[in-house]
Amino acid sequence: MMHGDTSLWPMALRATRAALACCLACSCVAAMAQGGQSFSEVKASYVPSDVRIVDRNGEFLHRLRTHADVRRGQWTGLDAVSPALRTAIVLSEDKRFYEHSGVDWRAVSAAAWANLWNQKTRGASTITMQLVGLLDADLRRGKNGRSLRQKVGQTLTAEWLELRWRKDQILEAYLNLVPFRGEMVGIDALSRTLFGKAPHGLNDRESAVAAALVRGPNARPAEVARRACGVLLLMQQSDSDASCDGLDFYVEEALQRKAFDPSTGVAEHAARRALTDWIRENGDTPSPREIATTLSAPLQRFAAQTLQGQLRELRHRHVEDGAVVVLDNASGEVLAWIGSSGTLSRAAQVDGVLASRQPGSTLKPFLYAQALADRRITAASLLDDSSAQLQTGSGLYIPQNYDHKFKGWVSARTALASSLNLPAVRTLMMVSPDAFANQLKALGMALSEPGSYYGYSLALGSAEVSLLALTNAYRTLANAGCQRTTASLIAQSKPRPALPCGSLREDREALDPRAAFIVGDILSDPDARAATFGMDSVLATRFWSAIKTGTSKDMRDNWAVGYSRDYTVGVWVGNASGASMWDVSGTTGAAPVWVAVMGYLHRDRPSEQLAPPAGVVRQMVTFAGAAGQPLEAARQEWFIEGTEQAQFALSQPGQVKDDGRNGKNQIARIASPTDGTILALDPDIPPKAQRVAFRAVIADAPDALTWRIDGKILAQGPSAQWMPWPGKHLVSLTDDTGRTLDQVALEVRGASVRAPVPGTISSQ
Repeated sequence: MMHGDTSLWPMALRATRAALACCLACSCVAAMAQGGQSFSEVKASYVPSDVRIVDRNGEFLHRLRTHADVRRGQWTGLDAVSPALRTAIVLSEDKRFYEHSGVDWRAVSAAAWANLWNQKTRGASTITMQLVGLLDADLRRGKNGRSLRQKVGQTLTAEWLELRWRKDQILEAYLNLVPFRGEMVGIDALSRTLFGKAPHGLNDRESAVAAALVRGPNARPAEVARRACGVLLLMQQSDSDASCDGLDFYVEEALQRKAFDPSTGVAEHAARRALTDWIRENGDTPSPREIATTLSAPLQRFAAQTLQGQLRELRHRHVEDGAVVVLDNASGEVLAWIGSSGTLSRAAQVDGVLASRQPGSTLKPFLYAQALADRRITAASLLDDSSAQLQTGSGLYIPQNYDHKFKGWVSARTALASSLNLPAVRTLMMVSPDAFANQLKALGMALSEPGSYYGYSLALGSAEVSLLALTNAYRTLANAGCQRTTASLIAQSKPRPALPCGSLREDREALDPRAAFIVGDILSDPDARAATFGMDSVLATRFWSAIKTGTSKDMRDNWAVGYSRDYTVGVWVGNASGASMWDVSGTTGAAPVWVAVMGYLHRDRPSEQLAPPAGVVRQMVTFAGAAGQPLEAARQEWFIEGTEQAQFALSQPGQVKDDGRNGKNQIARIASPTDGTILALDPDIPPKAQRVAFRAVIADAPDALTWRIDGKILAQGPSAQWMPWPGKHLVSLTDDTGRTLDQVALEVRGASVRAPVPGTISSQ
């Protein structure tokens, strides 16, 4: 029997060896496959849990977390890891790391075979072997430890890896891939979370704690402190416990820290927008480690600091939020995007660049441009800045100027530059709210309602638009009326070319280039804005620039938007909650930020006036009041060709004028209504209450005056009452012989035009 047992032993041994050889062969194949993964491939495939947002030159702007289930920082090169940490990891995990070739055979020979492959202790598991488990999911330790096949494969792969990788590459990859505690993977996430610093700044104590966490990622603080003490003593080569004093309290506190914020930097909202743009362009591709944007880091920091500085000055006026956006006129690239005031705000998550708010008087330039293009007015036309009460479908609308004062008759140039409200409302009556709303939509401002919803208050910015859309509309003014969307925040390999309008499919001429030029000239004119802002206005710059301010109803929003030859800048200040500011005007709120940012852009770059387009002419004009006194100083004025004239004067009682029909002087003229009047019938108001009053001014008393509507007799005398009906009509004033003394055209519309909220709207 004993003899039989002895004879079976060699057979069993051979079978065991055969099985082991088969296992080794299979593991060798796996090792070779894994060994084919180079260090550069592992580094390239690393996906952090956050993305770095950099500017156009690669300068860091922001870090934004993109994965909620794991916390991995950026890949950290070994040269960016403190020497203390490298020493701590090697002493704790693999003392002979720089001596062995992947497997520490001295450690293997010193331990029993069973303990060598039992993962309850990692005494013989080298850093290289641990890295193999991190790289290859098939070789990772399961709940019941590693199988024999996994152990052999881990050993062979470690040897194979050592042949292909340098030691510094192995240690670098290990430090970036090893789990430390909870969701934290890699040394960057650990050091920034627990110690609030980059890996290169870790000291001996912090490095010892980090090494202890590798051994026990989820160990209790007391156990972590005990292990850290052992590592620290090895690092200091001391037998004394003195160096571990207070370590348990230190570990307890460190493990409770969460210093690695989900978002840090100077461009949080821009970073989120850039990530959105990247996903839109790349689909479901995993988020990259880094996104290069069109932003300029120095400009972004300057604009953010300037905005915060201004808001600190305004804190006592109940202002805490603001936003800034800067666009390149030619390319449409976004150069700066500050969505909030950051720590000054109680709603910092709200992106003020994209939030819709009432823009106040910043819509007026587009209204005047439309009226100029339609040839309803010129820049020298006289507009009445006096009190008005407008009947609307929802009540009486009484617009006011910002300072509650009226300037009388002023030129359109003065009215726009000085931001007078009544002339703007009267201009909108010529254009109509619906036509103006369509104009704003063509400029890229998506209004939520038709023009009839806003009524005449649309002239004063009662609609809601975003800062980005409004700023890009001003960029349209700078680009001679060519409307083009802003570029993606993602930096392109080739800069977006400055192509002429019409070169891109999206291009459209949203404004007459001649009108756009004249409006820009008005917005850059310090003399024209002096009536409201004074000659020493904060809006003035040492270089050519065009700017418009605006304040919405009840001082909820304050704006400053404008452009130079190369850049367009938009600034908004207010409260994200919609609460009113206290005594904040266009010049004291957003304008100082606008001027500072524009000055920074042109600190070493000139800005000259835009060249006039074809079809505009310039000539000397004079202005005369009813008594002959000059209303405004004579000046050179720009006109759309065909609309120019040398004098703008008010008609006066008894004044003789040629009616252009019979060469005789008028003895009477129509004072009311004025030529081009547009009336709106309100179905909710009784017809008798909507009668129109006709009034004549008489120079010499004729025997009789007759009023005619479309040639039909209405009434006789110096005044009359007319029941209007929809359509276009011609009102004539004739004498007793039937000779026409004067006539005006008017239009009656059958639908009412209502303002969203009745009352007084002030805007600057």
